[in-house]
Amino acid sequence: MEKKITPYKDSGLGKKKQVEQMFDTISGNYDGLNRIISLGSDVKWRKKVIRFVAGKNPNSILDIATGTGDLAIQFAEKTNAEKIVGLDLSDGMLSVARKKIVGKSFSSKIDFVQGDSEALPFEDNFFDAITVSFGIRNFENLEKGLSEIFRVLKKDGTFVILETSVPTKFPFKQGYFFYSKRILPLVGKLFSKDKVAYKYLSESASVFPYGEKLNNILVKIGFKQVVNKPQTFGVATIYTATK
Repeated sequence: MEKKITPYKDSGLGKKKQVEQMFDTISGNYDGLNRIISLGSDVKWRKKVIRFVAGKNPNSILDIATGTGDLAIQFAEKTNAEKIVGLDLSDGMLSVARKKIVGKSFSSKIDFVQGDSEALPFEDNFFDAITVSFGIRNFENLEKGLSEIFRVLKKDGTFVILETSVPTKFPFKQGYFFYSKRILPLVGKLFSKDKVAYKYLSESASVFPYGEKLNNILVKIGFKQVVNKPQTFGVATIYTATK
């Protein structure tokens, strides 16, 4: 059974509210810290997601856990989609995202919506493509969230997950654990207002199901053609699936 990791262990709030609170707190420096922590690799991983989704030529895209909106904005710039929605629990993150599109020619194509991935405010079979980047491990109930994604995705629609994973081969596995347990929390403590946020992000990544385990969960929900592709020695994985 998946071990439950939450940002604030002594909080009386549920995981969902804790995650919302955490991202509200770190929203101001989230983008810069992500570049530092991933050594810039997250940019390369997102480009692969964009190319894959663009190749499916979707007319509508939902980016869940959109954060500060980077992926949604790049979809607007690099695909022919007429409608893009970026959804996130954190209004703090979304306020940063909204500032990024002010005055942009594509701003009318993007809506940033505060919402819950486990109760999506959309009709059945609504989107041609749905993505989640570095957010699925923050779901309070993983299978419920995936079922909601399945519900609002159109038949033959594309679902893509980009998420951290754990390398399985020496010496990358040992290097990953040293970096994630020692370096990542230290960087977060030095540069973030929230001293526990990056410790949580590290711990949640280490226990989240990845590779074949996540593949099997996706198949259980009903997704087809489920494929996982490890990135950069396995420190992240791109999953693709269809409905």
